Amino acid sequence: MRIATYNVEWFTYLFDDANNLIQDGTWSSRYNVTKAMQAQALGLVFHSIDADAIMVIEAPDTSPNRSGRVALENFAEHFGLRTTNALIGYDNDTQQEIALLYDPNVVTAVHDPRQSATAPHFDNTFRMDLDIDAKMDDVVFSKPPLEVALTTKTGIELRLIGAHLKSKAPHGARNEADAMRISIANRRKQLAQCIWLRRRVTEHLTAGDSMIVLGDFNDGPGLDGYEKLFGRSGVEIVLGQSDDPAQTLFDPHAQQIMTHPFGARPTTSRFYVRPEKRYLNAMLDYIMVSADLAARSPKWHIWHPFDDPDCWNAPELREALLIASDHFPVTLDIDL
Repeated sequence: MRIATYNVEWFTYLFDDANNLIQDGTWSSRYNVTKAMQAQALGLVFHSIDADAIMVIEAPDTSPNRSGRVALENFAEHFGLRTTNALIGYDNDTQQEIALLYDPNVVTAVHDPRQSATAPHFDNTFRMDLDIDAKMDDVVFSKPPLEVALTTKTGIELRLIGAHLKSKAPHGARNEADAMRISIANRRKQLAQCIWLRRRVTEHLTAGDSMIVLGDFNDGPGLDGYEKLFGRSGVEIVLGQSDDPAQTLFDPHAQQIMTHPFGARPTTSRFYVRPEKRYLNAMLDYIMVSADLAARSPKWHIWHPFDDPDCWNAPELREALLIASDHFPVTLDIDL
């Protein structure tokens, strides 16, 4: 079985209010890329990864006048994908949903949110002291994680949580001091979201559930200088830092960075930095698995157009990956 996560930059702009795919010469959200170019590139990428289930980050908008589920299913039908069913959990106000696109002949999937005294529903409010002032603060997800109960045709049950955690970028900063203030505040909120998510993970692992947490974490070990201020990254919090393997998740790319912090780093995204006139690569997208799934010898693959030889040696796919999004898909192959 192949499970994937893929952040598609502003996927929603490729659909009209009737949830139909737009393929014309108007500009997409991608620089110098038309909607037709991005749509065709995405069709090729989705065909190439050929996953049984894809956690789509920045999925099309769900609102009173639009349906992200219908839009994704129309996209799948247009390009002849076998992942014909889409599932969206809590919708949000950002026009960037979290959705699971899956093959109903291989798996069944339902939105199955949980709650507890220490970890409420993800569309609710989480209370904690963010700035150590002895006052409780309200933490919310702008994009509530998608909790999926997934069952394979062989009867294996999995818990999937798709996440798109808060960006730490200092948007709207007026000067350097303002940027630092906003960055620290955003880091606190992002870590609080990770703590909230980790509590749900702990509950599932304690219950013995097979689990996969995947998506865009906007964070990673050693990603920025503010991590030293708080001691650890959000990714490390979600993975768990227990000596008990049954209480930890595993991702080889996170493990590589934590084990060899000064070595070469895998990357899953590529952004143009205008002031510096160069591209920045970052490791933001992860597929974390529970110990029982890690014991099945799964294989991870980052579909990076420059770093992966198979992508580099396929010019059409390489170009499509660069046109389709500022993130690249990550896939997990596992025997289930």
